[in-house]
Amino acid sequence: MKFPHLQDVNLEPLWEEETNNKLALKHSLLFSTIEGVKSSVIEQATLSESLNYLSKLSLDYPIVMLDEESFERLKNKFLEIQTGSDFEEMSTTSDELIEVEADLLEFIRNSQDLLSSEESAPIIKLVNSLFFQAIKKGASDIHIESGEKKGEVRLRIDGALKKHIDLERSIAGLVISRIKVISNLDISEKRVPQDGRTQITISGKTIDIRVSVLPTYYGERVVMRMLMESEHIPTLADLGFEEELTSDLFKLLNHAHGMVLVTGPTGSGKTTTLHACLQHISTPDKNIITVEDPVEYNADNISQIQVNSKVGLTFAAGLRSILRQDPDIIMVGEIRDSETAEIALRSALTGHLLLSTLHTNDATSSISRLIDMGIENFLISSTLLGVLAQRLTRKLCVHCKEETRLAPAIAETIEVPKDKIYYKAQGCKSCDFTGYKGRQAIGELFIIDDRVKEMMKDGFNDYQVRETMKEYGMKTIADKLKEMLLSGVTSYEEAIRVGLMDG
Repeated sequence: MKFPHLQDVNLEPLWEEETNNKLALKHSLLFSTIEGVKSSVIEQATLSESLNYLSKLSLDYPIVMLDEESFERLKNKFLEIQTGSDFEEMSTTSDELIEVEADLLEFIRNSQDLLSSEESAPIIKLVNSLFFQAIKKGASDIHIESGEKKGEVRLRIDGALKKHIDLERSIAGLVISRIKVISNLDISEKRVPQDGRTQITISGKTIDIRVSVLPTYYGERVVMRMLMESEHIPTLADLGFEEELTSDLFKLLNHAHGMVLVTGPTGSGKTTTLHACLQHISTPDKNIITVEDPVEYNADNISQIQVNSKVGLTFAAGLRSILRQDPDIIMVGEIRDSETAEIALRSALTGHLLLSTLHTNDATSSISRLIDMGIENFLISSTLLGVLAQRLTRKLCVHCKEETRLAPAIAETIEVPKDKIYYKAQGCKSCDFTGYKGRQAIGELFIIDDRVKEMMKDGFNDYQVRETMKEYGMKTIADKLKEMLLSGVTSYEEAIRVGLMDG
């Protein structure tokens, strides 16, 4: 038999609902439109298998043979469509998904085809199920690591990593290859780090996934961060901040120009808060532009720029370009260096409202952090409107939290009643045996008023500013943690971890 042979072509998949594309793909039979004609596409290596399956179909498509690379390229496009359709079917077809870890482990143990390739149905089912279980548990990241003897999947839930399942070493390698396929990364390259993105749809919700692959001593490890679309951006009230703080923050956001900073350690929800602020102040008559690294929330009503240091698009360069775009409100993902700080403060001075984040432990030390970056005192006092320092605190699971007492010495140290009943984490099925379920944002808002400006002019240090602000009634993160501890929302251990002793 002679078939037309095409070399070095980049064909587009022909995905028709009446054809069982999944089964065709399994038998290495693909479909495409070539010069306007619907065609069956095969390759030399799997010729007999493809033709055998094609003979069972009532399709009258001409057959075209491709070289190995072109066929592989088209096959990967089919796999991407299949992954997308797998997720769309998730809510309806339970046979394509495994909902519980125990069933997943059973499936891994009993499936013979798992070791065939990263495109075999069981591997695809396994990866889809990992995504589904992670999203169902509310995980923000999925970690897949390769060890000496086995692989391991861990999920970051409520800010803490928790082991999900163990995988055989060879299966872990195939899972990682499968993730590379759907993220358009090079499967054959295992020596250098790679970054990619993929998008999945689950029960009508689109979730962007940022993929980072890193070569380690025993093989590759993958970390996938779940990024949300604009419909998932919470409001400031949803985040759990108390009403008084939220209304004060809204007053700051009503200014036409100036700078509002959000500070806190990595993973304390700073970006989420900034996006919640932007959604609050976004109206059709405002031009809002952001420069972020990376774009974590995909919002419809604002223009977002992603930092790309490879081509010289840094925060500073992006910020300079934004200023020529006639913005009303600017959001800079992070002030990392003095150049970005300088441009940010000058743009806040010249009539823009600027929101950004800074890495400091509390709200009051942000002033000295900016001074360390070489910013003049007068520039800070004339542009900075306020600083919100925030943390995310895990809340005790209401189903299994246990009553406990604090040791008298501890109660005395943190200045709480000794004879009161407190609560500690226990762990049950409802909270996945962690003892905690959900997180609440807590914060301290430091408003730069005339008193603060006077203190800055007189050269007060961080500690003096902080003590003075506390005298004037500023509620600190430690105060909020104490309230959560006394009301039984969180445990002493969690309050200490978040910063009860920071004062």
